[in-house]
Amino acid sequence: MIRENFEKNMLELQNKMGEMVNMTVIAMEKAFKALQEQDMVLALAVIEEDSYIDELENEINQMAIWLMAKEQPVARDLRRIVSMIKMSSDIERIADFAVNTAKATIRISKAETILAKTSLVEMKNVSMDMLKKSMTAFIEEDIALAKAVGELDDMVDEKNHQNYVVLTEYLQENPHDTEQAVQLLFINRFVERTADHITNMAESTAYFIKGQLFDLN
Repeated sequence: MIRENFEKNMLELQNKMGEMVNMTVIAMEKAFKALQEQDMVLALAVIEEDSYIDELENEINQMAIWLMAKEQPVARDLRRIVSMIKMSSDIERIADFAVNTAKATIRISKAETILAKTSLVEMKNVSMDMLKKSMTAFIEEDIALAKAVGELDDMVDEKNHQNYVVLTEYLQENPHDTEQAVQLLFINRFVERTADHITNMAESTAYFIKGQLFDLN
């Protein structure tokens, strides 16, 4: 019965983390939709809705600490809880990058966007695929999928470099459009860092499953 209650609490903790992932994917998709359409109302909504994700992270941390104090888990159970604490922190940071993207959109605030000159949207799509896969890897305890997430980070890094070249060249040729180019460079960095945090999540999953540290980046 004690073990059954423990597993029930662990499942609740995992579900909260899954909800964080879902909300974060929605936030990033909204932020990029606002960027593509220069929709200031949608960008503001992303900023306002971030507090819910912050609350979920706080709930996960409090529940995890309570479980460690009450159940005093060891070995695999302890690794599972510690991994969820670390992963929730990474997810919260990714949600912050969605907010930063929305703020950058507001700073650009113009009808004509040069977004199509970049591969920022494709880069975002890869990173969100990574995020979903990292959560699946944790739930299903799939070490191969966790490693695959780390490999996808290389694709994001490559697109990050390509975007940097395109945007810096555009900036040199169009000094009148400095604000937009600079903000897109920031967004490029936000998405690259997003992928790094997702790779951290995959490493946490690998640690939980195998009990040893992995460098997947």
